[in-house]
Amino acid sequence: MKMLLGAFEMVNPNNGMPTWTHPAGRGDDWDDLAHWVSLAKTLDAAGFDFLFFADTYGYPTLGGDVPDETIAHGIQFPALDPMLMISALAAQAPRLGFVVTSPTVVERPYATARRFATLDRLTGGRIGWNIVTGSSQATTDALFGLDADDAAAPGHDTRYDAADEFVNVCLRLWEQSWDDDAEIRDRARGVYADPSRVRPIAFDGDHHRSHGVFAVPPTPQRTPVLFQAGTSDRGRAFAARNAEAVFIQGQSIPQAAGVVADVRARAVAAGRSADDIAVISGATIIVAPTREEALARRAELDALYALDDAAVMFAGFTGVDLTREDPDTLLEDVRLPAGGAQGQTLLDRYRAQGSVRVRDVLDGFRRQGIRGFLVTGSPVDVADELETIARETGLAGFMLEPTFGGLGSFEDFCELVVPILRERGLLADTPGRTLRERMHPEGGPRLAPSHPAAALRSGA
Repeated sequence: MKMLLGAFEMVNPNNGMPTWTHPAGRGDDWDDLAHWVSLAKTLDAAGFDFLFFADTYGYPTLGGDVPDETIAHGIQFPALDPMLMISALAAQAPRLGFVVTSPTVVERPYATARRFATLDRLTGGRIGWNIVTGSSQATTDALFGLDADDAAAPGHDTRYDAADEFVNVCLRLWEQSWDDDAEIRDRARGVYADPSRVRPIAFDGDHHRSHGVFAVPPTPQRTPVLFQAGTSDRGRAFAARNAEAVFIQGQSIPQAAGVVADVRARAVAAGRSADDIAVISGATIIVAPTREEALARRAELDALYALDDAAVMFAGFTGVDLTREDPDTLLEDVRLPAGGAQGQTLLDRYRAQGSVRVRDVLDGFRRQGIRGFLVTGSPVDVADELETIARETGLAGFMLEPTFGGLGSFEDFCELVVPILRERGLLADTPGRTLRERMHPEGGPRLAPSHPAAALRSGA
């Protein structure tokens, strides 16, 4: 068993709940490129596989208004575009992969395909795309001029229907437009590329259309490694067809094992191998030389989280404003927004617990937020727990979430836990050149033959 290791980040003052005021936070560093370069170099030196940037155009709102907490406490606000940093980070971290979130609702397929192909070439094949339909969607729709009643701002499942087409267009551009040997750069003959080996694509769907030749030659991976983070029923169906990695927030071993088994079964039903999709869980890890020190840090972190901030953040992810509900109201009785909630994955997490009340949802979200497994202890404690979780769930690895927000949690993990995992043979010793080869060592830099897009290579 080998574990994949990633780091989960967002380019704003906090990674979720407000921690920016803490001495170990990043209130003064979040918009400084040097901070992110330091993080990338730390992860690269420790042998991490990738740095994952979550991103959204939106931010939490309540009833269409921006709550004071959002602005005053820096709840996913303000924020910078992580994609613009990737080339700089990749130049300083020559082995590390980079995964960037980009939505399918407000973007256009050709522009997205062009940006990721550019990054794949500039990083030597170390780029991945976290495909999302959207986040903080009510805010995003308003910012981009999509009226909530407009067909351009559809409900949850319809967004995935459009996302299927969006990805299909991108895959055709990456895999179909150029033959592998089309770019010849023949100075003697004055021929840069062979016109007979470059062809236009033609796609006409219900949501997207694209015709023409892709202007970016083939890159090391051609298609970036395809990540997907939604684990609603429709999200899993989308992942079964498209994803090479699924990011989940594991809450318990039985819950995570169930998701892993379901994703693998759906992949097989879609004509793919069960091993084609690596399921990776988030994990917030607090490690210190002794268990007592780690528990003290955990209590210090939990004390930073306020119920009002949790309510604002919950609304931002789901579109559901629980501040207007009686705390004793059952979640199943809360009226959803027109068109349904946007964050089905988060709502499903609490619905799976049975009949829970609003007060319990907010308190649970305050303590855990959007984080995955909470692992606290000494270096050996943490290594033991990660190994147990991976073995009993079938997870391919973990994505570490920052604690107070600064570099400290990652540095502690790299110094205290990584050597133990490596000594136990749980980390890969010979990582591949591209991100896809690191994540799926048995394959090459290209999409697996069982991926639906593999058929596009012949010009189908």
